[in-house]
Amino acid sequence: MGVAHPTEIGIEPGVAAAVSRLPVVPQRRYGIWIGTALALLLAFLIIRAFASNPAFAWGTAAGYLFHPSIMRGLGNTLILTVIIMVLAIVVGTVIAIMRVSPSPVLRAFSGVYVWFFRGVPALIQLIFWFNLSLLVREISLALPLAGTLFSVRTNDFMTPFFSAVVALSLCEAGYMAEIIRAGIKSVPSGQAEAASALGMPYRMILKRITLPQAMRFVLPPTGNEAINLLKMTSLVTFIAVDDLFYSAQSIYARTFETIPLLIVVAFWYLAVVSIMSVGQHFLERHFGRSDISRDPLMMRALRNAIGLRGIAR
Repeated sequence: MGVAHPTEIGIEPGVAAAVSRLPVVPQRRYGIWIGTALALLLAFLIIRAFASNPAFAWGTAAGYLFHPSIMRGLGNTLILTVIIMVLAIVVGTVIAIMRVSPSPVLRAFSGVYVWFFRGVPALIQLIFWFNLSLLVREISLALPLAGTLFSVRTNDFMTPFFSAVVALSLCEAGYMAEIIRAGIKSVPSGQAEAASALGMPYRMILKRITLPQAMRFVLPPTGNEAINLLKMTSLVTFIAVDDLFYSAQSIYARTFETIPLLIVVAFWYLAVVSIMSVGQHFLERHFGRSDISRDPLMMRALRNAIGLRGIAR
């Protein structure tokens, strides 16, 4: 932003000339200088420790970077993340709509759902669904007149991969429900009241008015949840799902090269998270376009453009 000339803010010309001759001394920020020096020193020590310690075995880590098992595990991790996130968004949207529903029964049910699935650790939920056969030996669907339509053993149905999808989807849906509910609450209630006064049904109000405006507040934190979910999928190693971490474990259990394989896993997680973070940045910028009113420079340019357009007319 440009600095206004003293005469433009009501200062006398003589005083303005005297002010303009005053020396400008930059502020000395010793705290920032000291903090910067300490940060650079710490970064140097960390880099030197990583580079000089032969136990890290960087050459071995580079050799495993594109190992077929690692690539297969990375692919399974990405597939798990996409499937679980899609299901969590669908279930979370339903739960969020129930949370803001006029029905007290729906609000109570959705509140208990969020309370339970956000309160119980994800690892416990994962192990529970994997061992569902201890409670239910067989999953079947029977109708009074048609009889049994299908029946399957729980052990055959709840495979490790499917157990991971069910457990983490239900867990993540609890968090997504609160994100979507907060987005719905961010929309001014007067719009829904005006639409209701015009005779618009509740379902159409959600579809046409509330949810489209809530997306601006929902999508950026959804990107954060997707990144967290990517890292949370490493828990499926405990039920023997062949994800990235499990693939690395399978290798270093044979070769005892634990540190290099952990470096490989960390590298791929950091690479994918970096790509997702870039996508989240552009997503936030796209849906934050209405924040133009908070930028003085943009508002000044907008006012000038409107003024020029008025003169042209």
